[in-house]
Amino acid sequence: MKSTNKNRSEIKFQVELDENKVPENIKWSASEKDKGNSDATLISIWDQKEKNTLRLDLWTKEMKIEEMNMFFYQTLNTLSQTFKRATSNETLAKDLHDFADYFGRKSGAILDQNNK
Repeated sequence: MKSTNKNRSEIKFQVELDENKVPENIKWSASEKDKGNSDATLISIWDQKEKNTLRLDLWTKEMKIEEMNMFFYQTLNTLSQTFKRATSNETLAKDLHDFADYFGRKSGAILDQNNK
């Protein structure tokens, strides 16, 4: 009989809400990592059956605008790398990377070389 043992990983999120159901604290844990706290999380899940993306976007009321700008800049930049690995489409990955840099400069998350 063939073994059906598969490697598994589990990720959990615990969101503490205030009286208005606004996130105050986001805790995460992963079976392969330590636990941690976060002020923001963006989760996208592809629904194969519906051909649609399910999203869960959360941030605490303590998240500062500057931190959110950096969070989005880093997320967009990482998405460009992920897109390149997933599709091998270097042209669109570069376009997304270029937009991430534009976003980073416009939002102040990164400094333009001319503005130093």
